Amino acid sequence: MHTDSSEFMSRIFDLLDRVEYRRIQTAEDMEAVGRVRAKAYKEVNLAPVKGDVMIDEVDFDPQCYVFGIFHDEQLISTIRIHHVTPDHPVSQTGKVFPTEVQQFLDAGMVLIDPTRLASDTEAFKELPGMHLLTMRLAVIACEFFKADRCLSMVVPHHGPFYRRMIESRLVAAPTTGSGLYSQPLQLMASDFPNSRERIYRRLPFLHAHSYEMRMLFGDLTAFPSAPLTILPTARYASDFGRSQLPGANRAVEQPALEPAIQ
Repeated sequence: MHTDSSEFMSRIFDLLDRVEYRRIQTAEDMEAVGRVRAKAYKEVNLAPVKGDVMIDEVDFDPQCYVFGIFHDEQLISTIRIHHVTPDHPVSQTGKVFPTEVQQFLDAGMVLIDPTRLASDTEAFKELPGMHLLTMRLAVIACEFFKADRCLSMVVPHHGPFYRRMIESRLVAAPTTGSGLYSQPLQLMASDFPNSRERIYRRLPFLHAHSYEMRMLFGDLTAFPSAPLTILPTARYASDFGRSQLPGANRAVEQPALEPAIQ
């Protein structure tokens, strides 16, 4: 077994045990998410922000899912995920790259568009790997909605992270688009159906049981007593996670990870 890779995976699974996901439903939670967004975007001067929150009408679109990621019951990151289809093309990325996104939709593709990713900078410094566990929700969305592409609208220097994590490739060169953002952003996309097996082999903590998927992205009216927060199930859904449970004695070969992803 590759020791460095195994130790890294063990650290990520241990971190995941202290993480909870919350699908944002209440005004109070949405305001808290807005504050995390505003603070994070101001720190990197990525978008004009007015006031103490950054919430728009798209947050309430029926195919938009806003999440808070909690560590030890503290909100430390958030992500907004659009389920984009030819008959429901609402997408944050589509505002900046309308031609490219429309080409995917004209081909009949289902897209996952993770946007508004924001985090508590100080907390992330102390918890390496939280960026992976935040983006884990986008991978679960790709699985649940059987997506053809996972979009990534990112500043160029973040491109390598998305290439390593979900095998994203450049689709469109950097642009400020309609002026929604103060820095140039590039469009990348992952061919999820052709990459999923390799992604799961390299990063087994991205696995999720069907129950977790339904709680995150399903119709919550089907769960009248749904819990407020959702516990990740990767430890029970992946071979590597199961091998780390108490009493396990089966070693699982893991490929080496590029240091930069850590």
